Amino acid sequence: MDSLRFLRILLLSSSILLLSLRSTVTAGDIVHQDNLAPKKPGCENDFVLVKVQTWIDGVENEEFVGVGARFGRRIVSKEKNANQTHLVFANPRDSCTPLKNKLSGEVVIVERGNCRFTAKANNAEAAGSSALLIINNQKELYKMVCEPDETDLDIQIPAVMLPQDAGASLQKMLANSSKVSAQLYSPRRPAVDVAEVFLWLMAIGTILCASYWSAWSAREAAIEHDKLLKDAIDEIPNTNDGGSGVVEINTISAIFFVVLASGFLVILYKLMSYWFVELLVVVFCIGGVEGLQTCLVALLSRWFQRAADAYVKVPFLGPISYLTLAVSPFCIVFAVLWAVYRVHSFAWIGQDVLGIALIITVLQIVHVPNLKVGTVLLSCAFLYDIFWVFVSKKLFHESVMIVVARGDKSGEDGIPMLLKIPRMFDPWGGYSIIGFGDILLPGLLIAFALRYDWLANKTLRTGYFIWAMVAYGLGLLITYVALNLMDGHGQPALLYIVPFTLGTMVTLARKRGDLWILWTKGEPERACPHHVRLEPCSEK
Repeated sequence: MDSLRFLRILLLSSSILLLSLRSTVTAGDIVHQDNLAPKKPGCENDFVLVKVQTWIDGVENEEFVGVGARFGRRIVSKEKNANQTHLVFANPRDSCTPLKNKLSGEVVIVERGNCRFTAKANNAEAAGSSALLIINNQKELYKMVCEPDETDLDIQIPAVMLPQDAGASLQKMLANSSKVSAQLYSPRRPAVDVAEVFLWLMAIGTILCASYWSAWSAREAAIEHDKLLKDAIDEIPNTNDGGSGVVEINTISAIFFVVLASGFLVILYKLMSYWFVELLVVVFCIGGVEGLQTCLVALLSRWFQRAADAYVKVPFLGPISYLTLAVSPFCIVFAVLWAVYRVHSFAWIGQDVLGIALIITVLQIVHVPNLKVGTVLLSCAFLYDIFWVFVSKKLFHESVMIVVARGDKSGEDGIPMLLKIPRMFDPWGGYSIIGFGDILLPGLLIAFALRYDWLANKTLRTGYFIWAMVAYGLGLLITYVALNLMDGHGQPALLYIVPFTLGTMVTLARKRGDLWILWTKGEPERACPHHVRLEPCSEK
């Protein structure tokens, strides 16, 4: 591996920790804390997203997403039970005084402001409206609640808040068309979407591939090392000097890794904008190209051994194999095409391919040498996740991690350091996503477990890898459960994954009497030939 490529991979791997967040992207951004909106008789609806499908002169047109009010009649959940009803603007527009409109079941559109939400709803109902659409004065959706001193809450029509841009579109429709109608309904989101199952399998499969590649490489290096020992070669290459392209994390670098990621996360939060996301896309493409190239070269070298072993010197890059030169253009074109078409519905496929290749490559390059370093790294990441998802709300008045993950203020649909799959059977659409850190960080420990098992000649049942893998899968599964119980609010996945994975490793090691070896050396002791005394091995 040339030094330039190696440096780029390491730089990008230090930023992967930024998105150790498991969340679901939904249609519509709702602001207003539920605990500031207590329920009371006549004002006890759950907040739900509402679809507002429009028709112009009988032809289906735009669909908008709003949020239902705490008060008023509940909105039907099935589209077939929702009626198409004419849309009209209120007169006066704010509906703070009795309407001059003489309505007969129309859906009335009013502007936010100048009086309470319930006053607008009561005036609209008194004028004969069948539903109320309130246009917000901002782009976000706001949860409409009742004031503590309100008593006139016997409202029998549904009320829905729409964002400002939806109001502008509706006004244009009504100005240019003779007949505009709408249909209001709130379909229920499925408890589990098949996308979450595929994402779970994708995370498991990525760690499996990376762990077996890492363990195979470690075993090949150990076999070669033992062969050199048996031949009594005086000078044996040191496999820990970076020549093999492997970097081992130590305790200090594990702590610094998390501190660096925290600083970079704050920079992202403060500088989040369109151009900054574009810069991240470029960085991601560079890492994705390197990862995809590394994986393809390793795979194809089995069939094109000569091309993999023959090298040519390239200015500024050093010696590069012919196979790498042949694969690189494909990887570059793939990444560029993804960057150009990343806003399209199919772009998630390219993002996942580049992301998985990058994660596998980083897990191949970066190693945890022992359980001590793995414990420090995952414990710091555990605290990092909790702090930036939950505690940061106290300091920044919003969750820094979730704001960065969504790409707020950037005009983009989140930043690219995520694996994502479209929610296939969710009527609200959106994506199920998982941060790279939720795979990479536990993957470092799991790959270490498999390397130890292979070097110690342990079976699948008596080793540590299978149990660490099962623990990771359960931890990620609990994350999905917590996400659904929290009504889709972002959850720090490492809050659940780290206790399962790390706890299982430490408990098993203590029970089997391997804790000291795993904690300090990280690999089984190998006996030296009697005629050779070298540092890497020791006598039993």
